[in-house]
Amino acid sequence: MTTISIIIAIFNRKDELFELLNSLSRQTDKNFEVIVVDDGSIIKLLPTVELFQEQLDIQFFRKDNSGPGLSRNYGAKRAKNDWLVFVDSDVIVETDYIENIKKSLTENPTDAFGGADKAHKGFNLMQKAISYSMTSVFTTGGIRGNKNAVTKFQPRSFNMGVNKEIFLKVGGFSEMRIGEDPDLSMTLWENGYTTKFYDNIGVYHKRRTDFGKFSKQVYQFGCARPILNQRHPKYVKPTFWFPSLFLLGYLVGIIHYFVWGNGLILALYGLYTFLVLFHALMVTRNISIAGMAIISTYIQMFSYGYGFLKSWLLLNILKQTPKEAFPKHFH
Repeated sequence: MTTISIIIAIFNRKDELFELLNSLSRQTDKNFEVIVVDDGSIIKLLPTVELFQEQLDIQFFRKDNSGPGLSRNYGAKRAKNDWLVFVDSDVIVETDYIENIKKSLTENPTDAFGGADKAHKGFNLMQKAISYSMTSVFTTGGIRGNKNAVTKFQPRSFNMGVNKEIFLKVGGFSEMRIGEDPDLSMTLWENGYTTKFYDNIGVYHKRRTDFGKFSKQVYQFGCARPILNQRHPKYVKPTFWFPSLFLLGYLVGIIHYFVWGNGLILALYGLYTFLVLFHALMVTRNISIAGMAIISTYIQMFSYGYGFLKSWLLLNILKQTPKEAFPKHFH
């Protein structure tokens, strides 16, 4: 029998925790446990957890702040079930989430798995636009929403399951604060374990609520990628450079236009913008979301591209160590 422990590492975000626990309390399959790990929050989270003690098999632990990876490891060691399912606090799950995980593991066994993230109908327009840009085939986020987007699926910690015995054997999440989930996926591959995408366990991922926070988040993702490339050189891909080349190409286009009066490069970006607008409109069926999706897409590409380029220069040209270049990215 498949047994599941849901692990939620959280820092503050009380309202998000309530929404997530509320969605877990409505599962069609009630046979699972929930472990909430408070990663040194300033806000008291225990009262929120206590609201669901009658509805869920739930445990609450509070520890000093160490970042999400080590907090998930903390929860994993205290889990009593065979499968660990990690979800971020800013997601909501469908009522058949647990049921579908068990069904998928029975019908399509693997060592670790993940699912898509999508926008809930109740999300605001900006959240839906950001969700589009993070899952669209026109951006680097396409791997998050489609099992056919990549040949090897990397589960992400907002919606990620791992066999507990295997998780503990490879050491769990690393000391990285950013990029710790693809780091774990590649570590699993390097040790001969398999990962799969389950298309029936998608979650509603609220993400950041404004463009400034979103920009900071994807910038950090960009910074993390060259670090991951150093740790796992076997899985480096040329496509990782695309956002940085996108950014540099745009800057070159501006120079060409204002110095030489040549607008050909910017015209290509105009075509890209039109394709994003058209595709976003087809996907979301909302012109306002589609318009905002253009902004979120450019924010994603520019911020990720700048972070990647900065990190690559620090690590490969200035020869800094990852911890010297980005000390806040590590515990």
